[in-house]
Amino acid sequence: MLSTEFVTGSPNWLDVASPDIATSAAFYSAVFGWTFQPAGPDAGGYGFFQQDGRTVAALGPLTENGADAAWTVYFKSQDADATAHSVTRHGGTVRVDPMDVMDAGRMACLTDPQGADFAVWQPVSVRGLESTSERGTLCWAELHTDDGAGALAFYRAVLGWRFQELPVPGMTYTVLSTGEGDQEDATFGGVAPVQGDERSRWLPYFAVDDADALVSAVRDNGGSVVMPAMDVPDVGRMAHLADPFGARFAVIRPAPPQG
Repeated sequence: MLSTEFVTGSPNWLDVASPDIATSAAFYSAVFGWTFQPAGPDAGGYGFFQQDGRTVAALGPLTENGADAAWTVYFKSQDADATAHSVTRHGGTVRVDPMDVMDAGRMACLTDPQGADFAVWQPVSVRGLESTSERGTLCWAELHTDDGAGALAFYRAVLGWRFQELPVPGMTYTVLSTGEGDQEDATFGGVAPVQGDERSRWLPYFAVDDADALVSAVRDNGGSVVMPAMDVPDVGRMAHLADPFGARFAVIRPAPPQG
């Protein structure tokens, strides 16, 4: 289960890059009820989405040449420089070299060999997100890739992840866990094949009370529906969505615990 007890390799930060900060802030505030808090005049437009006074995600401007609006999942690293070197050694790409973010921590922006972008966060004063796995917060991170075996080998080498395969209707789903602790308790995400002409990407899932209501809110506020709300047995009701600039994310109303 994804928590704020961050260990090496676990998702510990999340942000969305946008060509229009004001429009994106208004969209996510309307859809999730978040408030947007700018980080200050030295942050270049970057700021934090908060719920009940706790940071649940962040928003910033597009900073890479040719980049599209997108959500980025960050994973905890004890040493961002060493992780960046490991990414290169195992066939990935360093898009943004490791850099200090004031006194908050050290980060690097990376791409796996299949083309999915991600980042790592080495905490200093900012450990990471302040709330996860609750309504309106990150609860799952899913990798969509055209080479599951290759991706798993890469992330196991770079971040030490474990994985196990679970049968689901129409496919085999791979569940990801960090390298520490009980494997079931350490799960945080999964791997699924790309669909159609979709490119490899990381897709963040947010927990919601009503997936259908979120779909309506996305439509009403200028977003789009990539996959309509659907039930997945023993998992929950989910939908894949995009904001007004095309950044993709997902929502899920988790199924009640069994037993």
